[in-house]
Amino acid sequence: MYQSHRDEEYLGEPYYGDGSVYVSSPTPTRRRMIIAAASLVALLVGGVAVDRIAAVRAESRTAKAFQDGMGTADRPSVHVRGFPVLNQLAAGSLDHVDLTAHDIPSDGSTRPLPVTKLTVGMDGLKTSGDADEAHADGVTATAFLSYADVSSALGVQVSQGDDSGRVDATVSLPLVGDVTVSAAVSAAGGNSIAFTDVRAEQGELLPPLKSLLDRALDEPIPLRNVPEGLRLRSVTTSEDGIDARFTGRSVTFRPDSSSA
Repeated sequence: MYQSHRDEEYLGEPYYGDGSVYVSSPTPTRRRMIIAAASLVALLVGGVAVDRIAAVRAESRTAKAFQDGMGTADRPSVHVRGFPVLNQLAAGSLDHVDLTAHDIPSDGSTRPLPVTKLTVGMDGLKTSGDADEAHADGVTATAFLSYADVSSALGVQVSQGDDSGRVDATVSLPLVGDVTVSAAVSAAGGNSIAFTDVRAEQGELLPPLKSLLDRALDEPIPLRNVPEGLRLRSVTTSEDGIDARFTGRSVTFRPDSSSA
């Protein structure tokens, strides 16, 4: 079939016999646009990097203040929320900071109960010129107390109860065997956990065993391994331990700032 030479023409870029394709260089206007776009990308990437460095420094500062105040073996993990952080630092206040600490130790009668895990959310966190101190406008926190830690503190074996909000406490003596009682767990004054409504569940509650349980459960246990200014609001039980929830306004983290 006849086909015109015009139909056979290559309508793309000019073609040369050696197989190369000629590509025209960008126009001056297009070149300036490319350079401007590349500069903007570089500026944004650099700004993000600088902002992240500022965030890491703020996180490290907050972690140090908390570690010094609570006496933890390891520094807690800290994450500063929001972007850009540099603007927040310039304003003197971080919008929101999340902190997670593990194994806050007990300290005799002043801090009788260790905290297995503490998660803290802080709003309006301000840092002073002192690297050991930080101040938050509002704080919410949850202290998780494992049954193993609670058992060690009370001197009786504590486990989850059959009903919600209750725990079982078991004691044993040679020749007598095990005795288990059930107790309701609740928040009490002074940031304390109270064990009330004690009921016999298993075994005969002989005087020696009753004495052991009375010493363990009669008096509320203070939770002093939390920053000063937090107040205990509620206590719930789970399969693995007890969750104590706190809130606070105008809370300062500094050395020896545990709740009294």
